[in-house]
Amino acid sequence: MSETMRQQIVISGVGGQGVLFATRLLAEAAIDRGLPVFTSETHGMAQRGGTVVSHLKVGPFASPLIRPGQADGLICLKAENIPAHGPFLHPGGWTVVNRASGGVGSLDADRIACDLGDPRAVNLVVLGFALAAPGDAGKPLLFCSLAEVQRVLDRRLAGRDSALKRSRAALEAGANAA
Repeated sequence: MSETMRQQIVISGVGGQGVLFATRLLAEAAIDRGLPVFTSETHGMAQRGGTVVSHLKVGPFASPLIRPGQADGLICLKAENIPAHGPFLHPGGWTVVNRASGGVGSLDADRIACDLGDPRAVNLVVLGFALAAPGDAGKPLLFCSLAEVQRVLDRRLAGRDSALKRSRAALEAGANAA
């Protein structure tokens, strides 16, 4: 995509779900493309299962925080966080959410991760889904591809073969669910 690419994404979950890891994967994919990127996160009571939210801006922005009504997308690892973080979306923005009940942009990532034998991989399942889900007119939701995020994952987990294998499987399972 061109240097004028602009995308604002909110990633929401709770402590221990890997919100920050998913954000870093996307940020590094942007850097690999030569795109400017900002990230910001709020940890709250993360160690006790509290909310964790990160803002990711790709493109020529001046600050890292996303204002309410401005986000292009919301990646929600816990459906209960939608009321708190949904207002960041602009009208027509997209949502990818981990929830057991169906709906556009939703998947049961907890079940998929458990089926893989890695219940902590919910973040990668949801991220894989977001990378593969078609947006408007069949265009991708995200600025980067599954293959680009897999390359970042390969680099970050180099030398940790078991973790890399599990992480790639989770990412691909999410993509296959799209």
